[in-house]
Amino acid sequence: MIRKTAARLVAATALAAIGTAAMAAEVNVYSSRHYDSDDALYAEFTKETGIKVNRIEGKADELIARLEAEGDNSPADVLITVDAGRMARAEEAGVLQAYPSAVIDKAVPAHLRHPDDLWFGVSQRARIIFYAKDRVENPPRTYEELADPKFKGQICIRSSSNVYNQSLLASIIEADGAVEAKEWAAGVVANMARAPQGGDTDQLLGIVSGECDIAVANHYYFLRGFDSDVEGLTAGIDNIGWVWPNQSGRGAHLNLTAAAMAKSAPHPEEAKTLLEFLTGDFAQHHFANQNNEYPAVPGVGLDVDTARLGFFIPDTQTPTSAFSANAKEAQAIFNEVDWQ
Repeated sequence: MIRKTAARLVAATALAAIGTAAMAAEVNVYSSRHYDSDDALYAEFTKETGIKVNRIEGKADELIARLEAEGDNSPADVLITVDAGRMARAEEAGVLQAYPSAVIDKAVPAHLRHPDDLWFGVSQRARIIFYAKDRVENPPRTYEELADPKFKGQICIRSSSNVYNQSLLASIIEADGAVEAKEWAAGVVANMARAPQGGDTDQLLGIVSGECDIAVANHYYFLRGFDSDVEGLTAGIDNIGWVWPNQSGRGAHLNLTAAAMAKSAPHPEEAKTLLEFLTGDFAQHHFANQNNEYPAVPGVGLDVDTARLGFFIPDTQTPTSAFSANAKEAQAIFNEVDWQ
């Protein structure tokens, strides 16, 4: 009887331990995405896996600095940024580790992954050219053409500190070489309608107000003018046309929302499970539908509003790892040509 009682106690203790471990399964995410809609993404992950998601949001640079300061004691398991260029900073800071995964390798094309498995893209953001239909008969058809003197005084674009522009210039360095990239940057500065200011929406507002005729912005800022009433944009959006650049060459530049495993991840298996989940159908459709982004995984359908921009050829020739590899050189060029 004593032996049976002891055996039952051991069994009960073991079951309790298993139950506690299951309840304690968690993953800590540092994310520079700031969309409330991502609550549904993580809720589905927890529903499917039983792993609780603890999320801390902030600007990417702040999160990277926090990872550096925390060092080996960091509670972070996963880092998510809205641009591959920010991952370059995390890479340089030494706060990432490789996450070898056959699931991710199969789902995400090679040009959207770091060659050493330090990060990969979960969604894509196209940086394209917009113009005033009533004032621009022949808009630029390539990024390089933005530097053509015939567009002098017509262009609105963000500052050189904006990581979207840094990654665009980094891609031009990779595609055309540093000398040509510097000439391009200087040419764009000469063609600016005003000193760089504001975010991507402000560049589009410049077209509506007549302050500029041509603007460079990520595609979804434009689509928000259809989805909701964006002050100063929606009322004039029908007069804004768009160009998918470099369609006869390397294709349109797309940047990434990128995900990585933190170097000192206390829950590496849970982190890997989350990273792989981000390449699955639910997550990929979530990115497409909630923020009008392009999925990183081929074959996932687009949001209806995103589809209105039409078919285009993306740049699959330039590896996204070049955005981070050329980031410092891009910033140096911006400084040299006085791109504010």
